[in-house]
Amino acid sequence: MSTHANPHFAGYRYPAEVISTAVWLYFRFPLSLRMVEEMLAARGITVSYETVRQWGLKFGRNIANRLRRGDKWHLDEVVLTIGGKLHYLWRAVDKDGFVLDVLVQSRRDAKAAKRLLRKLMKRQGVEPRVLVTDKLKSYAAAKRETMPGVEHRQHKGLNNRAENSHQPTRRRERQMKRFKSARQVQHFLSIHDPIANLFHLRRDHRPVADYRTARAQVSKAWARSRRRSPRSVILACPARHIAVPYVQTGPNKLTVPLW
Repeated sequence: MSTHANPHFAGYRYPAEVISTAVWLYFRFPLSLRMVEEMLAARGITVSYETVRQWGLKFGRNIANRLRRGDKWHLDEVVLTIGGKLHYLWRAVDKDGFVLDVLVQSRRDAKAAKRLLRKLMKRQGVEPRVLVTDKLKSYAAAKRETMPGVEHRQHKGLNNRAENSHQPTRRRERQMKRFKSARQVQHFLSIHDPIANLFHLRRDHRPVADYRTARAQVSKAWARSRRRSPRSVILACPARHIAVPYVQTGPNKLTVPLW
């Protein structure tokens, strides 16, 4: 089955719903590529794990770019050991904990911080209203040169949002049995973090009705981040209070659930 109705997926054997669901499974949950391959195979969709990886690199990046936002930046860095060498993962999140961008570098100095800020300004298009960091002096030096008019708050306790955003990365690092290269980390996390944070809804101090409403809004945001395939069918699932995508596939046009 081809997907000529959607130019972004033209020439691909499977429709947009199948491809986007594979990308969603891989970046939303701590699953390996082979796990996603088996989950799709159980639903009658035969693809290799390498195909899932290529889908994630091509379509996941476009979706992640459309999910970026924020006017208050929290910056932080964490140490990664890749091939026995120390690297630093620099991350920027907004006031809601939504990841704006990540950058893997081999140094932890003012030059590295300046590179992160310049990349952020290029992606976001505007300077932030407030910049929140820990007490690392490299941030202050880079900020004075790149955005001198921005308010800068340096306090370890104020930067918990950025520090907490490293936790999903650590979980995936264990699942993937360590990252293999700095380039792999950069490619993977630039897609993983925006998608994972979109679906991360805190349940504490929130009624179940509000949580389900927020979950429905997140699902709509995910659907808007890609173009729908006209061949997909959405069926209601009252037991789970969500919509379950179905797609027709195979020579006999068998309708199977995507999850």
